[in-house]
Amino acid sequence: MEKKQSKGILWRVLFVISALLMFAVLELGKHTVLGWILAALLLAGFWFLRATRWKALSAGKRILAWIGVLGIGFAAILWISWPPVQAVPAVKGASPEKAGVIHVAQGDLTGVVTADGQVEVYAGIPYAQPPVGELRWKEPQPALPWEGVLAADHFKPMSMQTQDLPIYDSLARIIGYHDYEFFSMEDNVREPAGEDSLYLNIWKPAGESENLPVLVYIHGGSLQTGQPWYQDYSGEGLARKGVMVVNMGYRLGVFGFFADEALAAESPNGTTGNYGLLDQICALQWVRENIAAFGGDPGNITLAGESAGAACVTALSTSPLAKGLFRRVIAESSTVTAKAPAHSFRSMEAALKAGEETKKRLGVHSIEELRKLPAEKIVGELSAHHHMTVDGYALTETPWESYEKGIYNQEAQLHGFNREESEAFILFEQANLKNYEEKVRKLFPAEGADKVLKLYPAGSDAEAKRNWADIYSAYFFTYGHSVWEKQAAMNQIPSYEYFFTKTNGRLGCWHSGEEVYFYGNIPENSGLYTAEDRALSSTMQQYFVNFIRTGNPNGEGLPEWPANTGAENRVLVLDTEIQMETDPFAGLYPILDATNASGCRRASEAAPIAACMIRRPASGCGTNRKSMCWRFMPGLREKRPQGANRHDDSVERTGVPDAVLPSGGQRARTGIFRAGLGENL
Repeated sequence: MEKKQSKGILWRVLFVISALLMFAVLELGKHTVLGWILAALLLAGFWFLRATRWKALSAGKRILAWIGVLGIGFAAILWISWPPVQAVPAVKGASPEKAGVIHVAQGDLTGVVTADGQVEVYAGIPYAQPPVGELRWKEPQPALPWEGVLAADHFKPMSMQTQDLPIYDSLARIIGYHDYEFFSMEDNVREPAGEDSLYLNIWKPAGESENLPVLVYIHGGSLQTGQPWYQDYSGEGLARKGVMVVNMGYRLGVFGFFADEALAAESPNGTTGNYGLLDQICALQWVRENIAAFGGDPGNITLAGESAGAACVTALSTSPLAKGLFRRVIAESSTVTAKAPAHSFRSMEAALKAGEETKKRLGVHSIEELRKLPAEKIVGELSAHHHMTVDGYALTETPWESYEKGIYNQEAQLHGFNREESEAFILFEQANLKNYEEKVRKLFPAEGADKVLKLYPAGSDAEAKRNWADIYSAYFFTYGHSVWEKQAAMNQIPSYEYFFTKTNGRLGCWHSGEEVYFYGNIPENSGLYTAEDRALSSTMQQYFVNFIRTGNPNGEGLPEWPANTGAENRVLVLDTEIQMETDPFAGLYPILDATNASGCRRASEAAPIAACMIRRPASGCGTNRKSMCWRFMPGLREKRPQGANRHDDSVERTGVPDAVLPSGGQRARTGIFRAGLGENL
């Protein structure tokens, strides 16, 4: 009798565990309501089988029943209830109020209004033609006119990229962000992605307005992933402060940064490898030409970005094609202005080599064959192509070379970094006393490694872990800001550098943790943020708004933010107390200066880059621009006339071993911290 009771209890325990696991998978996998109903019916049917037929089954058949009914049956349910792909609405809620009709160069459009009536949103406005078919790997073409009134009420697909399973993203929100919403019926969908992604989105204060300051934002994601609609950097918060905010999708990974000699040869501008950067320039041109229709001031545009988006901002700050398209710049947690940028930049030689390797892996021999391949087959090459390069067109030389010559586009800059930039990237590759020295020596050449180990000695696992986090942060993120601050001083550019250190219940001061503060998007009812966080956000927003309006973040009631303090390595700490302090990573900068002096972080050979003479047109999207571009590439050297200048680019792919690159540890909003760390690099 006792044995029979024990078996009954065990069966019930296994049944309950099975049921809980099934419902957990359905919840975390964002499956539709149909899946829950079918799962409940499956469990009820299995219970009925146990109650009526179980005794007649042999032990082997009982095991098969478990596997067949619960296992195979549940697998079928998962397939049937897989979350559908659905466009993301510009404003949450059913049937939001429509905004008035606005006329732009391509036609009429209308947007939607937030529930409180304070902000108008116009989403999914085409700024270029879809870069598909024959337009894949070509300069962006001007958007075509449309008929009727365009309903700009949903975001268009994110640019083509690899996407994780929904369950993976849910676990990221639980483990990394602590803000997962259980049993929500609003998120049981997958977000769309595709090559047709060259659209921009606009947030503005509701009602009639004119000459509003404009912020154009470039999202991050290692130039591989990311999307324009993420809530942390939504334009809604700043629009409530009187700023018009614009962001855009741009080509990523292999679609945005693939380079090939044949592509350069067919281009009227001799360019290849910077298609994503050209998309951003095209979007800026569209904004300049059309933003007045929304009430924005085309003469008062600030360009901003975070992580890889910030890297793009600092590159565009020296692009001849971007001159005159913005006045000020904001860069959060990345730059590419060092002589050997730690990420997001490579030489043309490295770009062409990566392009050849991609063609070999895909089994094609020409661009024609490559263009015929479906995007789904090519997208896996994202990680081989997430670097800008000197193409002789968008970038005629490295940003470092431009700043050395006093060539730049901005009249003022605001930038900075966070206390724990590295945490997301080394989360599963922590240092300890045993591997600490090896990690440092992989990152630095011999003499530099000796100095780093002397500056950061480790006597315990805890010290090794903390030291490695600081070294990694400085190497990949903070050092570039120190360089840019000094370049600003050298060129007499007003520059304001911050250091974000505020902790909270969510991202804290990890990479991208500052965005929700600057952009004013802390959720109203979130218990992960305190009154101190909201007060800091209010101050940070005001710094942003002042800078966007005037080029100076200071204003009445705000702690003073001095300009050009980089020579003393002084930064404005953004925390509960806002004050100037010494950059805690400054001790590493002389070592990094020395390793950069030779043009590399790890010994890399100098490689030739493009030299280009450019004639810029009055308008357009970077197409139909006739320029004589003489490229120092194999097979194209015959195009170089006598006397053409040759530049040397010592920025190899990144200058460091792949094993320590941050892009391997994060996937923008599609990795273990998809939802925000992201967009990260």
